Amino acid sequence: MDIFRICGGNPLHGKVKVSGSKNSALPLFAASLLTEEETILENVPDLSDVNFMAEILTELGAKVIRISSNSWSIIPSSIVHYAPYELVRKMRASICLLGPLVARLKRAEIPMPGGCVIGNRPIDLHVRALEALGAKVQLSGGVVKVDGKNISGNSVFIGGRHGSTVTGTANALMLAVLTPGSTVLEGCACEPEITDLCHMLESMGANIQGIGSHLLKIEGVDKLSGCKHRVIPDRIEAGTYILAGAITGGELTIEGIDFGHMGSFLDLLKTSGVSLVPQNQSIISSVPTSLKPLEVVTLPFPGFPTDLQAQMCALASITEGLSVITERVYPSRFMHVPELLRMGAHISIEGSSAIIRGAKRLTGAPVMASDLRASAALILAGLAAEGETWVQRIYHLDRGYEKFEHKLQKLGAKVERLPESELPKSISSANN
Repeated sequence: MDIFRICGGNPLHGKVKVSGSKNSALPLFAASLLTEEETILENVPDLSDVNFMAEILTELGAKVIRISSNSWSIIPSSIVHYAPYELVRKMRASICLLGPLVARLKRAEIPMPGGCVIGNRPIDLHVRALEALGAKVQLSGGVVKVDGKNISGNSVFIGGRHGSTVTGTANALMLAVLTPGSTVLEGCACEPEITDLCHMLESMGANIQGIGSHLLKIEGVDKLSGCKHRVIPDRIEAGTYILAGAITGGELTIEGIDFGHMGSFLDLLKTSGVSLVPQNQSIISSVPTSLKPLEVVTLPFPGFPTDLQAQMCALASITEGLSVITERVYPSRFMHVPELLRMGAHISIEGSSAIIRGAKRLTGAPVMASDLRASAALILAGLAAEGETWVQRIYHLDRGYEKFEHKLQKLGAKVERLPESELPKSISSANN
């Protein structure tokens, strides 16, 4: 496994371009199974999760060709209904294969997926949508088995106690577009990634009304065609770079942003004192004065995204005063906090909230990444810290950030990827 070595204390400066959205690309790969024809996806980020999804589609029988580093061709003219455990276990997003497989083949068998450990993320809402449309769902031996030979349009509410489900909405939507009759999906997620999926499905011939809202109305069609579709920019990557500039006191130009996808994130940063100047599809971020404490509550879009909560914790750790960050989407998503404490942060967890008293400085330390966004948070903290920070288990990072260290290096960051064998003996022995 690789590690990151970071020498902090350097303000970041320069331009960085946002890659395509991972959270959008994965359901789009799944949606390509809804047709026998070729689908071409452009602006796809070069990530391990994307490669895993390509492998899964290949195992299902699709012809998957990488046209370039960021473009793929998918021709699923003949596919099977079951996916291999060895691939599915690596990525939670593989659960979104259920909808298209049942829609096209009227059956599916998908092992319960794996992914980052950020709290309980059951698939009950996925099952509710499948059963509401007439499918029979059974969990046997860790495999979700779906019989969809009697599916038909229906009305279904797919929200849960923590709000709407993005992958659950994607699954229900992909099933409904090829399901006979009219389907009404209430309580849908309206994240930009769902809107992106809707637009691709429309290009394939789907009939969808209410795009961008919590209420989607779908008229099932007999057949979908292939299409060419460009993946939207990654709003989480964009937010991460804005926070990287803020935490180091630098000035960055982040290119390729869709401002309509950023929700409340930009307004909250402005309130804290970050200067954000929009220019076409770019934004110039700087910190002209000292930052004010933060009050953050994660919520479904357009609220503050849970995928930026860990990075915001890092920024709050060096922001003078008392900040409160409350997690309402995944209440137990604070596994990065113990590692930030190792770097000198002052954080206490009270229920679903992190109470953060800003420290004058953080100090470099060996830290362990627990998940994708925690990896980014620890790297941001390392960029601001005095001395060396060693971030271990960065394979999580490769799931969601394309060429992260290279982009940071171009901005002036002293960060390098090294083999684990380069970890100082004093650190590696302490881990054993």
